[in-house]
Amino acid sequence: MDNENQGAKEGGKGAEHLQRAFGYSMAGLRTTFRNESAFRQELFLCLIGVPLGLWLGTNAVERVLLSGSLVMVLVVELLNTAIENVVDRVSSERHELAKRSKDAGSAAVFVSLLLAGLVWLLIVVLPRFS
Repeated sequence: MDNENQGAKEGGKGAEHLQRAFGYSMAGLRTTFRNESAFRQELFLCLIGVPLGLWLGTNAVERVLLSGSLVMVLVVELLNTAIENVVDRVSSERHELAKRSKDAGSAAVFVSLLLAGLVWLLIVVLPRFS
């Protein structure tokens, strides 16, 4: 086991643990940004949509729903990427379970996008027509 993984397994204490965990999180964001075009597109959507949602929401709940639904898409995309990477790491051969795992991850991203669209439709679009 390499030193980086050994340190993660040992856990560390207090600030050291938080610093290490933060570093792993930043590495995950960087590598996902570099390697996943869908993540870059969704991040761009968030960079525009989150401030817009904070501005368009008429109260705290609407602001959280509008911006949070977009951030949730990023979270699901990160998890989908993790699933895909693990499946690809385990084997490059075609297998029905690998396909199901990847399809389920993709479906999770799709559902999160549908939910974000529904939130924006109900809070921003439809009230303008009533």
